[in-house]
Amino acid sequence: MLIRSTFDIQFHLPTPAVVVALLHLHPSLDKQLRSADELLVEHLGTGPWADQEPRVVISPNDYIDSFGNICSRFVAPAGHLRLSGRNLIESDNEPDKHYPGAKQASIEDLPSEVLQFLLPSRYCEVDKFGGIANELFGLIPAGWARATAIRDWVHEKVIFNYNAARPTKTAMDVFTERVGVCRDFQHLAIALSRCQNIPARYVTGYIGDIRRPNSGPGDFSAWYQVFLEGEWINLDARHNYPRLGRVLMATGRDAADVAITTSFGATHLTYFYVDSWEVDAEGNRVPLPEDLKAVAVPISPGESNTPTQTNASQASPTQTQAATT
Repeated sequence: MLIRSTFDIQFHLPTPAVVVALLHLHPSLDKQLRSADELLVEHLGTGPWADQEPRVVISPNDYIDSFGNICSRFVAPAGHLRLSGRNLIESDNEPDKHYPGAKQASIEDLPSEVLQFLLPSRYCEVDKFGGIANELFGLIPAGWARATAIRDWVHEKVIFNYNAARPTKTAMDVFTERVGVCRDFQHLAIALSRCQNIPARYVTGYIGDIRRPNSGPGDFSAWYQVFLEGEWINLDARHNYPRLGRVLMATGRDAADVAITTSFGATHLTYFYVDSWEVDAEGNRVPLPEDLKAVAVPISPGESNTPTQTNASQASPTQTQAATT
C-alpha cells in the first residue's frame, strides 16, 4: 500500500527566531520511502499579507536528537514563515498487529536506553499514579494483558473533544477531567503503563483516513508504544482498534519531546494543513468505499483542530504541539 502525506504550516514572526522543527519521517522508514522526504522552509516576506514579496528559501541544518528523530534547525527572519513538505512511503497492507503472548521484561533485564521510558516526564507524572495504577491494574497478568487493559481503560473513560486541548494539560489533568484530544489519551496511558513497570513512549506521525470514514480536516496524530518481548509495539488509547497507514515521524517521552516546532522567539501560527491518504501505483488518490463515505464524521461546529502553542506570552521557547486527531 502506498501512502502520500503532506503538510503546509505557516507562522508570522514579529522578530527573528531560531526554530527547531520535527517534520521529517523517522529514519526507521528510510527503506519504505518511495520519494524524497521533503521539508521546504520559506520566508514569504514582511508585508501585512504573506506571499506579496519574493520567496526566500531557508536551508535548515538537520541533526539526530537523543531519541533518534530527525530535527531541522534554522534561523527565521521576521515576517511570514512557511514550512511545507510531502513524502510517499510503501506501508504494510495490514492493520495494527496483536501480540497476545508478549511478555514484560523485569527491570534488570531492560536495555539501558529503555529505562528513561519508565520515569516521570513533562506531561506524564508517573510519581502521582502509583496507587491508582496498582488499584486498577495490579491484579491483571503482566505483559500484553496488562498493557492492553490500560489502553482499553483510558479509551473507555476519556471523551474526545478538540476544544479540550491545551498545551499545559498533563496526564493527571486528563485523569481528573476525563476529556481531551489524542495526545491526552496517550499521555494518560503512558503514565499508567510506566507505573506498572511497562516502558512506554509517545509517538507522533500521520494516521490518514484510509479505508475508513472521513473524519474532517487533517492533523498530525499521536499514539504510543510499549516495550514488550524486546520490541516497541504500537498501542493507541484514542483509536482503540487496528488502524491502517500509521506513518512514524518521531518518538519521545511525551509531546514536549516531539513538538512540530520549538521556536526561540515569538511565532504566531497563521495557517495549518495536514493530510495523508492512500494512492494507487499511478499516484492517484484511492477513494473511500461508498458505504464509508455515507457515514463521514466531520468535526463538530465550534471545534477546531488547530495546534496549540505553549507559552501564551510567546516567551522562549515556544512549542507548536498538534491537537492531534
